[in-house]
Amino acid sequence: MKTIERLLAYVGLLSLCALFINALQDAPTDENFEKKIINDYNVYALQVPEDLSFAGEQVPLNNPDILERMDRELLVNTYWQSNGLLMFKRAKKYFPVIEPILAKHGVPDDFKYLAVIESGLTNAVSPAGARGVWQIMKTTGRENGLEVNSNVDERYHLEKATEVACKYLLRAKEKLGSWTLAAAAYNAGNAGVSRRLKEQNVTDYYDLLLGEETGRYLFRIVALKEILSHPDKYGFNFREKDLYAGVPTFKVEVDTAVTDFTQFAEKFGINYKILKLHNPWLREPHLNNKSGKLYEIEIPNEGYYDVN
Repeated sequence: MKTIERLLAYVGLLSLCALFINALQDAPTDENFEKKIINDYNVYALQVPEDLSFAGEQVPLNNPDILERMDRELLVNTYWQSNGLLMFKRAKKYFPVIEPILAKHGVPDDFKYLAVIESGLTNAVSPAGARGVWQIMKTTGRENGLEVNSNVDERYHLEKATEVACKYLLRAKEKLGSWTLAAAAYNAGNAGVSRRLKEQNVTDYYDLLLGEETGRYLFRIVALKEILSHPDKYGFNFREKDLYAGVPTFKVEVDTAVTDFTQFAEKFGINYKILKLHNPWLREPHLNNKSGKLYEIEIPNEGYYDVN
């Protein structure tokens, strides 16, 4: 019996030594670690799809200049992986809000990708003062019925801002004649695009010589549309549970002043931060409302936030 035990112990010791030697052999050195990174991570030239379009209007890829510009935006946005993943995550949360408003106004669904390139689906602030997901200027917002002041700024109200964007795009389409030019006008203005068309004696966006930003604008939109529509094709891997989900809310009507939004939030079992997350258009910790205007404040359904 003791002989068998000694034999088993010897076999075990040999096995342990073999594992140790093997581990030392496999331990990554700087050299083979770098080789592994090079072998596991590759950057590929992309095949530009032959049939790309925006709002039902074809991208003329038979033109070598257009092909190169389209290739650039596909490459830039495919290999900006962290930003790309964030777009997938946010799109899951915000596209369901944007899509029905576009459809209601008869604006092509592709315009949701315009919001992606304008703001990354965040409440961004541009150096020129444009704000919100749709990057609306103060004057444009006020001209289209949004309240914009230090107390309330409805450019941060996603539904209302999407309504304004639709109105602008419909007017631009009527004036300029195509959805592609309407999208360009969202960036450069109706007057700016009209002037360039007249100066250069052309009628199509893809024939215009434009500045850097507006010249890339449509190509960026089409690139994001292509990538977000085909994640596997462009190497983006995620599960449904990795995407951001919207929190269900209900609306509370307010037609008086609110002196303290912290106390207001606590009545509904949330805190001021959470109230602001769902109502970013409320710019101060109180609501003046001297005119007695009716506001709808969104409150998250119970159970979605753990509030102390």
